[in-house]
Amino acid sequence: MLGRTANGLYWMFRYIERAENIARLIDAGLRVSLTRSGTGDEDWDGVLQSAGVRESFAEIHERVTSSDAIDYLLRDSSNPSSVMSCIEAGRNNARMVRTALTRETWEATNEFWIEVKAMLSRKVKAAELPQCIDAIKQRAGLVRGAFHGSMLRNDLYNFSRIGTFIERADNTARILDVKYYVLLPAASHVGSSLDNAQWESILRSVSAHRSYGWVYDAEYKPANIADFLILNGRMPRSLAYCYEKIVSNLGYLASDYVEKHKAHETADAIRASLKSTTVTRIMDGGLHEFLEEFVNRNSQLGQEITEGYRFYQ
Repeated sequence: MLGRTANGLYWMFRYIERAENIARLIDAGLRVSLTRSGTGDEDWDGVLQSAGVRESFAEIHERVTSSDAIDYLLRDSSNPSSVMSCIEAGRNNARMVRTALTRETWEATNEFWIEVKAMLSRKVKAAELPQCIDAIKQRAGLVRGAFHGSMLRNDLYNFSRIGTFIERADNTARILDVKYYVLLPAASHVGSSLDNAQWESILRSVSAHRSYGWVYDAEYKPANIADFLILNGRMPRSLAYCYEKIVSNLGYLASDYVEKHKAHETADAIRASLKSTTVTRIMDGGLHEFLEEFVNRNSQLGQEITEGYRFYQ
């Protein structure tokens, strides 16, 4: 396959996943801020940090307010990671590789762009935010459904899946970091109803609330939630699950092309580290530090895939 086609598919699905994940991050911020007294504006500083856009936001806005932060994350064209920017970039990549996609996948992507463009043509009112976030998640799900139901399981499929899961792993780490590091309540609140409500919000933001209850009987303990979102291989947004899929799809590519790259070693090493550690070790070493290192290694893997498969040739 041409590197340009591989690049287009990989980034198409990274951007679609990122659009949904930014919406989920906003949802996490909204839910957590509702558990606080006061305006909750200070919470959005943490959300911007976790999204990796705090510095660029500060170039435009003197201070953080919930209204400005949400608008910047949802629809600001100067923010390349805003939901609208991601959907436009995803559609542009899809159009570039149009002949490599099924009609169903292209139409679902195009309709996603049309609907969200209309929905975000103006600043979203606070009362409309939950409906807006749900629509973004549903449309992203329709793209994935069309893709899974119609695409041939070949190298096109593998590059698309790798992009999806690298982006998803990054997002799960960032959302978990929002609660544990940035939005952690005072020591006196740990284990309180406020703390539990915030953990519940984080689980809901990654569609893991009910499944967590099946495993842990809905008892909100930080260590259990970290274990579920990091190490539980059955949870489709956990870091462990994402890396099982990344390694699997890279393996199919190695078989197709009869060659391996540095990316294969890095992905194997990350998966092995997730399989060999325990949540106790993670918590003892510092959850924030673990997540920060993971995000960096995940980003490194993305760069190695780009170089190894010569995406820009």
